[in-house]
Parts: sequence; C-alpha cells; structure tokens
Amino acid sequence: MTHYHPLELPTTGNLWRTEQLLDLGYGPRAIHSLLDSGALVRLRHGCYFRASLWHAQSPSARSRQLIYAHAHGTRTRSTGSFLYSHTSAARLRRLFLWDVDDAIHILQKVRPSNERHGRDVRCHTRAFAEHDVAFVNGLRTTSLERTVADCAMMLRYRQALILTDHALRLGADPAALQAMADALDGRRGIRIFRRVLATADPRSESPGETLTRELIFRLKIKAPQPQFEVSSRAGKHRLDFAWKEEKVALEFDGKTKYFDYKPTADVLFEERRREKALTEDGWLFVRVEWKDLFREQEFKNRLLRALAARPGP
Repeated sequence: MTHYHPLELPTTGNLWRTEQLLDLGYGPRAIHSLLDSGALVRLRHGCYFRASLWHAQSPSARSRQLIYAHAHGTRTRSTGSFLYSHTSAARLRRLFLWDVDDAIHILQKVRPSNERHGRDVRCHTRAFAEHDVAFVNGLRTTSLERTVADCAMMLRYRQALILTDHALRLGADPAALQAMADALDGRRGIRIFRRVLATADPRSESPGETLTRELIFRLKIKAPQPQFEVSSRAGKHRLDFAWKEEKVALEFDGKTKYFDYKPTADVLFEERRREKALTEDGWLFVRVEWKDLFREQEFKNRLLRALAARPGP
C-alpha cells in the first residue's frame, strides 16, 4: 500500500470516501489537515474532492459533481433501488437550469421506513415504469421525458419553460410529454406543465432566448420569428428574433451564448461584422442582456420604439 505525505493528495483520482483515504494511509488527523490547508473539499458527509479541481469548475459542473459525490458516497450501483430525478436528472443531462438550488432529488417507488437521507436530499415516492428509466454516465436516472414532466410540475413557469425548450431541442418527444400531462389530472403542478407544453419552442438556443420570447409574449408585443435566416454581403446569418416586415432584429447578448461555443473575441467580431452588413441592408438591431429582461417597462419601450420607427409595407 502506498502511503502519502499527510499534506499531499493522491496523484490519481479526485473523489474519495473516508475509508478510501484511510486505506491510502491518511489518518483522521491528516484528513483534517488537508481540509484546513484547502487541499481537500468536503462535498458531503464522508466524501471529499480535490480542491484545485473543484475551484476551477463552473457552477454547473460543481452542481453535477455534488450528485456524483452522493452516488460515490452511497456506493450507488446501476441496480440501485432509486433513480436520480427532477433537477438532479436534468443536471446529469446538462439541461438548462435557471435559479435552481443544488438539492439532490431521488425517485423511489416505495419509501423504505429505515432509510435515512441527507439534509440535501429530496426523496420523491411515486410509481415509475421501465421506460421511465435511463442511464447517464453510469447512473440510473429518469428518462428525458420523465425528467421534463417532474421538473415542470415542481419548478416555476419560466424555470420550467427554459428546461423544456432545451429538452425539446435535444429530442424529447412532444407526444410522450403530452400523454404524460393528459394522465396527470389533479396533480400538483399540472397547470404549469400543460402551460409549458403549450408555449415551449425548441428553436430557443439559450435560457436568455427563452426568457426573451416569454417576455415579448407576456408584454403583448407583436410576435417575432425566432432563428430567422437572412442573407447579406457577409453571407448567411441567423437572427435570434426578427420582425421581417419592419426589418427589426433583436439579439440576446449573454455569456452562455459566447462561452459555450467560440472564444468571446471571435464571436463578437463575427456578430459585429454581420450586424454592419445587415444594417447596410436596412435592418435595425436591438440588443438585450440579462439585466434588460428584468427591466420590463424599459424593455417594452425600447422594442416598441424600434418597431414604430420601421413601419412595415
């Protein structure tokens, strides 16, 4: 067995249970020293993670890591009695989540009377069939459609809409979702679920675009065409939202849009080049950021002024 210096972590692995560290030669005092020195982070009781990697991860990656820590700490196997569900299943599938806490959600058919869950675990007891079960990175989770249904009936409307837009974009079956909604009469959250299904649109490519579309609808502004394709001297382009007759384009500028795909500088250069070419063709651009979505009257005034300034034929 290899023994490590008390203030040095193992060279391999990033996630350990207490007994694993003990087996590697770390005593309780050494584990406390690693925690105090900042080399180790305790993710949950009896489960630790390499701090340098933890601090380098994005918030969404940390949220997923908490689920893996739960699975590792409880020695979850593929034949386990529960599924990761609700927002935990959504996180494992990397669905868009907005303003959601890090609680771990599990789904069981029967709640064992002698089983104890941590304070950060939410246990849901409800029937599920084999077609509701899927595997994500070796963990048993709810299927994509079941995940959408469970989340939509637990979250607020806009949170659920963001997630459902993304799930549809990833291939969730609208017919299966509607069948689930039809079978859930009287269940808590069913009204939001049905409302989301009636308004979801897989063309939204980011949470910001979903919230922008929802805000335009709620403010009763003329509906734009999402992901509108247009050509200019600079080539073919897709506008986030477009009012074709008025030649008004609305673009959502958000970090998610930039950092998920290309380096920020490259994306900004390409967008400004495209915008210049389309402006020469008579298009008027309205750019919004996250903060604009929560200044609703100001948002409405800007957009109505732009549309009024460019009357259609």
